[in-house]
Amino acid sequence: MPIVWTQDPAANELLETDALALLIGMVLDQQVKMEKAFGGPYELKQRLGHLDASTIASMDPDALDKVFRERPALHRFPGNMARRVQAMTQAVVKDYGGDAEAVWRDARTGDELAARISKLPGFGEMKTKIMVAILAKKFGVRPPGWEKHAATWHSVADVDSAETMAQAREVKRDMKARAKH
Repeated sequence: MPIVWTQDPAANELLETDALALLIGMVLDQQVKMEKAFGGPYELKQRLGHLDASTIASMDPDALDKVFRERPALHRFPGNMARRVQAMTQAVVKDYGGDAEAVWRDARTGDELAARISKLPGFGEMKTKIMVAILAKKFGVRPPGWEKHAATWHSVADVDSAETMAQAREVKRDMKARAKH
């Protein structure tokens, strides 16, 4: 099932082919439309000229902040997201030698997969479950026991059209509303 989370085929392709782009998109998927969040890695790559975990991790935080704030801003909260993306890339460099795909490629069990993802800055319980579902459904990453760690609701992992994107947005909205009560 190809990724069609943005209106830009090049942005979608980047999410399919670059593990760091996928992780950055997940970090940005908060308080903005999913299309904006998942288009962010492509826009960031255009602005930086690369998506290299080591380079982003070691950038001057103010310089990265400035890149996120360029118009149009990469996120509704560009400063916070610049810091989160940088923290996540620093973890990828420290724990995986800058190889984002190693986060899941080397996981031998679902428990290990979920633990590796949830250890990344910007990945709480919900994002970890969604990421496990994305990896299983879009990339065939299914170490034994992955199912108990995957989102069981309709999420971006299930999006393959404008209709399923609208459905994922509705589910997300309903979950937020229930969480407030």
